[in-house]
Amino acid sequence: MRVLIVEDHRELAETVATGLRQDGMAVDLALDGREALDMATVHDYDVIVLDRDLPVVHGDEVCRALVNDGGRARLLMLTASTTLEDRVEGLGLGADDYLAKPFAFAELIARVRALARRSQPAVPPVLTHRDLTLDSTQRVATRAGRRLNLTPKELAVLELLLAARGGVVSAEQLLERAWDQAADPFTNTVKVTVSRLRRKLGEPPVIETVPHAGYRI
Repeated sequence: MRVLIVEDHRELAETVATGLRQDGMAVDLALDGREALDMATVHDYDVIVLDRDLPVVHGDEVCRALVNDGGRARLLMLTASTTLEDRVEGLGLGADDYLAKPFAFAELIARVRALARRSQPAVPPVLTHRDLTLDSTQRVATRAGRRLNLTPKELAVLELLLAARGGVVSAEQLLERAWDQAADPFTNTVKVTVSRLRRKLGEPPVIETVPHAGYRI
């Protein structure tokens, strides 16, 4: 899952990003509205967490532009205001959800994950393939009842492969969905992560390499 955090207070933005990354998400940051619009044209985000009071381009205008563009990203608007009128106005702009500051981080994660499920074809929270199970909410994977010790990035890759339901997922798609803008597209980071994941999943192997196409389960 790839998320864009749009927040002009850098410390808060980096704190939120760190927490979401620890929960297995790929997270990019934008510190003003113009930067957010530019990044949204380059990357295919699942969720955009958008502060309403932004410099350069106001959050309301960013929200309108993203909605009018017709992208699949779901919008979670943040604001310091807690009035009913502001919540209604924010949703009226096209935001999918609205969260007032200060917020409980656990609630933010839950709302981001709920919105992400709405940004794509319905995927159950528990994904299975034979004796392999991934609980995407609890971020726990098991095989034959044995809990697997997977890193957040390995869990993200496994979730994307299981969600494809036998379809092929290219290395480029994995890089776009599971890594953030800091990832070097010319490295073999996807290949290395898939290789580690294969070893941890054990025998018999479940991840197949499709030559010149990608990977599938």
